[in-house]
Amino acid sequence: MQGNIKGNQDEPGMIRNIYYDSDAGGVVILNQNLLPGQMEYEKMYNHQDLALAIKQLKIRGAPLIGVAAAFALALAVINYKGPRDQLENYYHEAERLLASSRPTAVNLCWAINKMRVVFEGKKHLNLNDLAEEMLSAAKNMFDEDVTINITIGELGQVLLPPDTQVLTICNAGSLATCGYGTALGVIRSAHKAGKIRQVWACETRPVLQGARLTVWELMQDKIPVTLITDSMAAHLMRLGRIGAVVVGADRIAANGDTANKIGTYSLAVLANYHGLPFYVAAPWSTIDMSIHTGLDIPIEERDAEEVRRLGGKYITVPEVKVFNPAFDVTPAALISGIITEKGIIYPPVEQGLQRQRSAAD
Repeated sequence: MQGNIKGNQDEPGMIRNIYYDSDAGGVVILNQNLLPGQMEYEKMYNHQDLALAIKQLKIRGAPLIGVAAAFALALAVINYKGPRDQLENYYHEAERLLASSRPTAVNLCWAINKMRVVFEGKKHLNLNDLAEEMLSAAKNMFDEDVTINITIGELGQVLLPPDTQVLTICNAGSLATCGYGTALGVIRSAHKAGKIRQVWACETRPVLQGARLTVWELMQDKIPVTLITDSMAAHLMRLGRIGAVVVGADRIAANGDTANKIGTYSLAVLANYHGLPFYVAAPWSTIDMSIHTGLDIPIEERDAEEVRRLGGKYITVPEVKVFNPAFDVTPAALISGIITEKGIIYPPVEQGLQRQRSAAD
């Protein structure tokens, strides 16, 4: 399943983290669990491998998870060797496996639904042609994500004044998307415009996506970044060292309630208390209009060992009970604006989302 391949970063904000290798007949991913110490690529030859990679956080970030699922479904069709009349059952089993890998990120289901439209519309073709159509759809989804992120960045950077110090949590950058990023896309565009004095990156316990990934990304692009522990944010706000908070999202309910990495809700409460703007940057595909409030968003609970261990070593009593939700939900009332590729949605967010949806329809 695995093979080391030299990675590359074509330009700032465009870290290559997933692509189809036609020679090998597999999907190549950047194993994000090994960053920043190792930049190692692995080949995935079937949809089961990709589903496991998503579950194990080798692939993470809501937009990237969606595109990875699209490539996985293309692989499912490419690899199918059974009777033609069993293809649909086989394909739907692949869908269910992928949908169960990470329950909170709605981009996963969004991508599965988009690929289902392609499958249903082209299933009359011979298997080779159907496989080509599925693979083409996944590649198009990849390209669209990059374009969307750049648009989010350009729209969002307008919200940040010159000489801004920005706080962010987790990783909503190139590594979490197909390139450029959502929250980090806003920061990248603001940095290009000469507006960023400092980025403060929360370490993001327990998996340390901020410390391992966000810091690495920003340093690659020579954007000034300082790492802090998650508990330092209030102190920095009180000192006047933060001008805005910009975060990503894994699912946004119809009323604007937003699920993001655990610890995001705390930052929103702190920003509200200190009178600081709190922005969410996410593609429109992250908005789930079928869910009315954040109370209905399924919150993934992960392995207790992620909390008990750090660097493979126990930091507590091994038998201690652990509560390890991967996400929390920030109420819409604490959000100053949601930045999507369709525009910026200001409070009242629920009405803004409905207007944007009507305009899109």
